[in-house]
Amino acid sequence: MHVVVNAATSADGKLSSRRREQIPISGDADFTRVDRLRADSDAVVVGVGTVLADDPHLTVKEEALIDERRDRGEPAHPARVVVDSRARTPTDAAVLDDAATTYVCTSERATIDDRMDLADRAELVTAGDDRVDLLRAFATLQAQGLERIMVEGGGELIFSLFEDGLVDELRVFVGPTVIGGRDAPTLADGEGFVADFPTLELESLERVGEGALLTWRTANG
Repeated sequence: MHVVVNAATSADGKLSSRRREQIPISGDADFTRVDRLRADSDAVVVGVGTVLADDPHLTVKEEALIDERRDRGEPAHPARVVVDSRARTPTDAAVLDDAATTYVCTSERATIDDRMDLADRAELVTAGDDRVDLLRAFATLQAQGLERIMVEGGGELIFSLFEDGLVDELRVFVGPTVIGGRDAPTLADGEGFVADFPTLELESLERVGEGALLTWRTANG
């Protein structure tokens, strides 16, 4: 399995404002790049916070890319994965429509009723007691043939993936915007590291539109 974390941050490293509202950080050139990355993936992963804040569809937008997937014998869109320890994903969320297969990874902490409601709309993966055990959940996804994984956030999930050593590659578009705010979400939130900090190797740096795209490899990659 190869896991790519993809994110867009402001120049000061924020994902959105302190109100958790979506901020226009990137432009058309980066949207095209992200759409290509989705089209080349087997699954797109987000945390439930992203679903609750943005209600994303997580599908490929460009028809030519959809055609390429079909020509390769793949579904029109990659599978969608929501990491949701307490099964809080609304049953009418866009990510649960029938455009593509959706997996919801949850834990034993979620009530049986909430899990059963989601099981009517998605493939349920229960891994972990109080929170999703990402190592187990990703192993289950890999067993389903999902090898090329794209992670689109948010910061809590990204931190947890680094904590568990699951990230192979980090791609960050840095936009020409300053958001600020001590409570604004950053690329990797969670508890934070105090030792054994993950190290990255810069693979490339390129200008994309009015911003810059940095591609890093981890020791896994």
